[in-house]
Amino acid sequence: MTTAPFSTSDRGSRRNAATLITGAGGEVGHGLIAALHAAGRRDLVGIDIRELDRPQRERCRETFVGDVCDTTLIERLQSMFEITEIHQLAAILSTRAEFTPEAAHDVNVGGTINLLRLAADQARSHGDLVKFLFPSSIAVHGFADTETKYAAGAVTEDEHTRPITMYGCNKLYCENLGRYYAHHYRQLARDRLDHTLDFRCLRFPGLISAETVPSGGTSDYGPEMIHAAAEGKPYVCFVRPDTRIPFMTMPEAIDALLKLAAAEADQLTRCVYNVRSFSASAQEIAELVREHFPGAKITFEPDPQRQQMVDSWPADVDDTAARNDWGWLPKHHLRSAFEDYLVPSIKARYA
Repeated sequence: MTTAPFSTSDRGSRRNAATLITGAGGEVGHGLIAALHAAGRRDLVGIDIRELDRPQRERCRETFVGDVCDTTLIERLQSMFEITEIHQLAAILSTRAEFTPEAAHDVNVGGTINLLRLAADQARSHGDLVKFLFPSSIAVHGFADTETKYAAGAVTEDEHTRPITMYGCNKLYCENLGRYYAHHYRQLARDRLDHTLDFRCLRFPGLISAETVPSGGTSDYGPEMIHAAAEGKPYVCFVRPDTRIPFMTMPEAIDALLKLAAAEADQLTRCVYNVRSFSASAQEIAELVREHFPGAKITFEPDPQRQQMVDSWPADVDDTAARNDWGWLPKHHLRSAFEDYLVPSIKARYA
């Protein structure tokens, strides 16, 4: 893909320090860039396959339209910046990935390898560890049937990791790639450097945002239900009412990313962490939507293939490691997520 830079800073001979955020135009990218900018970070470099909107561009030192699979773009970043931190948010999400699995593999795995190598090269260049933050997903888990899923309860990071989706396979593989690059990269090379990467990964549950419209995730029936009701549109839910997975609000997801990024390395006992706020069924979400939007028209017509995908994901996850290692605590349960965040913000959005 051809890349076109949108420069927001003068280029000089000396490389500028940078925090690189890929997939900067997505749901997580919007929240992360806003939070980092609000915290005073002025070293942000954003990449997306489409031009970022003006508020995003203005919060970044520099932005680029480009593809993480484009090695020319990666080489350009290598020459322009001294990168100390990377947030690899670029991905083809679960639903779209099932229509184009090979393209999803190219982006989700190939793009991540490009960025891991960039991080390793940057560390060799400037002599310091590069922190690499990678959002993964509950899609890395896989259950053969709902009986096993509900009997398992809240699963740990190391349980039931046999995904049935391309997205889940990609994310699980990239978790292992991150572990490899952090601890074993080029392990037989005579000139290898130990520990060039500090790889840190969060396995997100379904994410619900009031600020952005969902786009391509198989867990998006939750946020889609709420946004449709606020717009006065009927919504046909593609999973059964009893379907249950863990969720969290987008601000909590951003807070978890920032907390993990800020944690001291010697506090961390692992590189992959579960996080969650609450576990909810589609019926429980629908009931709360109807409570706050009395005219909401919600029906259930399960799609067999998408239902199978969601049924393979855990009903809940165990986030004990994140709580113990770096003080993760969710802000919301299901009702407070609606009353304190989703309903006020979404009503204001569509007013």
